[in-house]
Amino acid sequence: QVQLVESGGGLVQAGGSLRLSCAASGRIFSINNMGWYRQAPGNQRELVATITSGGSTNYADSAKGRFTISRDNAKNTVYLQMNSLKPEDTAVYYCNADLRFRVGSKEYNYWGRGTQVTVAS
Repeated sequence: QVQLVESGGGLVQAGGSLRLSCAASGRIFSINNMGWYRQAPGNQRELVATITSGGSTNYADSAKGRFTISRDNAKNTVYLQMNSLKPEDTAVYYCNADLRFRVGSKEYNYWGRGTQVTVAS
């Protein structure tokens, strides 16, 4: 069974840092794009950052300069280093990935269940 499992969330003071991890498990042939999204109460889910299999990155304006996305392809894992956290970063953070299960097959988009990040002022 294919899963994306996030970890690393928690409670942190404003100005602090957290590192989120998301590991994909199961019979996966390859992973293309991976990314992090977040959803605060009452808001829609929004993009935080994405990274391609080749390492090209894209960030939301709110994340630029403070967050860094990276991945370890050998471990099927994507990371989000979050520095200088603000109370407005409080949200559930979700991992997303485009997975392929065999050579030449189409990609399937998967979501993790999310990890809570709370930034106290």
